[in-house]
Amino acid sequence: MNRKILHVDQNCFFASVEMVNNPELRDVPMAVGGDEDKRHGIILAKNRHAAAYGIKTAETIWQARQKCPGLVVVPAHHDQYGYYSEKLFDMYCQYTDRVEPYGMDECWLDLTDIAGAGDPVRVADEIRARVREELHLTCSVGVSFTKIFAKLGSDYKKPDATTLISPENYRAIAWPLPVGDLLFVGRATQRKLEKINIRTIGALAAMSPDYLRDYLGVNGVKLWMSANGTDDSEIANCMYKRMVKSVGNSTTTARDMMNERDVWQTILALSDQVAGRLRKKHLQAQTIQIWARGSDLQGFERQKRLSFRTDRTDEIAKTAMRLFRFNYLWECPVRSLGVRTTQLISSDEERQRSIFDADFRRSGATELETVIDRIRMQHGDLAIRRGVQLECDSKLVENGVLSQSRGGFSSVREPGSRTDLRW
Repeated sequence: MNRKILHVDQNCFFASVEMVNNPELRDVPMAVGGDEDKRHGIILAKNRHAAAYGIKTAETIWQARQKCPGLVVVPAHHDQYGYYSEKLFDMYCQYTDRVEPYGMDECWLDLTDIAGAGDPVRVADEIRARVREELHLTCSVGVSFTKIFAKLGSDYKKPDATTLISPENYRAIAWPLPVGDLLFVGRATQRKLEKINIRTIGALAAMSPDYLRDYLGVNGVKLWMSANGTDDSEIANCMYKRMVKSVGNSTTTARDMMNERDVWQTILALSDQVAGRLRKKHLQAQTIQIWARGSDLQGFERQKRLSFRTDRTDEIAKTAMRLFRFNYLWECPVRSLGVRTTQLISSDEERQRSIFDADFRRSGATELETVIDRIRMQHGDLAIRRGVQLECDSKLVENGVLSQSRGGFSSVREPGSRTDLRW
């Protein structure tokens, strides 16, 4: 069966949303970037005026300013990007129940078995028109008989274009392209392929699949199938939700953390956001992980499995701090930290408990966290804070943590002393 698959890719999504919200940015070279003062200074997205100067995504902002001294850099507003992403997803679901996101700004749609869908190119053009008229954004759409070629089609012509890659023309369109344009051919794989003189998709398609299996493993055969248009991977149902395997947060602070007091404040702020996200997803974790990197860029990652499951800030933070304390030797200051929770279980899942079970004695504190979540949801993240937060909020802002997680915490001893884990 000749499948009808679309891949819709928003053009310069982050930058386009910023220009919708701030029309004055449309006619100047602009980019969405990280905070230069907090060592997150890279380009996340740019508009066409900035692209004309040769500015590229993922390059540092200072490099971009060398190319374009008048570049306007605006901070990312992920809540807005999420809002538009949901609007787009809802629009796609009006055409088919088989819609599979690929990041915030890309989706596959399968129209194969949709009665009355008609010409997929017509549907692609209709989607582009609706995105332009209803949301004031633009997108490019690839139409093909496989997921891989549909994705290739959306990248083939930009902005605001539809590209058909069919069983009749895929050799003419896809095969001359660089092999790195094929989905799942990363830089490392591309270098390996170039070592055996495979530089185009057509050259990959002409190779022996047995040789590619020996050279790249099973991934080599999958790439060969993709290049030959025999990939038959399905599009997920729009109601399908991938199971969340971990919830975490990390930060590279504006200045290095010099002692346990600095680390404790940062871990508490990160843990507060992680715990809030767990509760929002109705999940609890049984394993706490921490990773740390020093100013020499050397680091470690450790984890601890708890005897109970938790979605509480204090339990996550104290476990993470103990892991840090037992494993970091302070040969140099700390540059970045991350807190992650795994082995996630639905908080609605019941289990047999006794009076000796830690969960039994923790119910009151968990209810308190739920009340805090409700207040923050209605009045903002800083509407309610623990008393120990007041001392260190300004330091966390300076250190680049509070602006990300909106949580500030403090230890209770002087800098340089061993940190007390009191709440």
